[in-house]
Amino acid sequence: MTASDPKDDLHFYLQSARDALLWKLEGLSEYDVRRPLTPTGTNLLGLVKHAASVELGYLGDTFGRPSGEPLPWLDDGAEPNADMWVPADESRKQIVELYRRAWAHADATIDALPLETVGRVPWWPTGRDEVTLHHAVVRVISDTHRHAGHADILRELMDGAVGMNEGNTSMPTDDSAWWADYRDRLERAARDADSAG
Repeated sequence: MTASDPKDDLHFYLQSARDALLWKLEGLSEYDVRRPLTPTGTNLLGLVKHAASVELGYLGDTFGRPSGEPLPWLDDGAEPNADMWVPADESRKQIVELYRRAWAHADATIDALPLETVGRVPWWPTGRDEVTLHHAVVRVISDTHRHAGHADILRELMDGAVGMNEGNTSMPTDDSAWWADYRDRLERAARDADSAG
């Protein structure tokens, strides 16, 4: 077995999370990609907008490589959580294209710099703002996979679509009767544990 290139490994896991996050938008209406599905307003297109902002910040600005992308939702004075939702005057296409440009910019940073390169995170406190490129990439991978997991749950609640992508559900079966029985068994186990406790 030959060792793989660390940048290739990092890029593979980053790209798989990016792809999963965008796949969750496919086939949904404008309403469904934007509607808040949790008490804190979590929504699919907002997750994509946030992920784009994170990549541009950690894998751009942090290493002195600003993208030039206008991100008014991150400006001083912007409302809290403005990067987590998409108003009607911002289209799905705009947000998806922004995310793809963020990928290209982030990938160019990863390609251009050694993983040991030290950058400064502009929004972290002075004196605790240094980070290596390796750390920043791992942070972005973690954040993107976390939000892809949020998107998994939101999409499953909407229409039952599950998995990493259309060709890889990672599920043992697509038999709805099996899943109904499985869920019922889990519900019984939870109730039994609660009764026993």
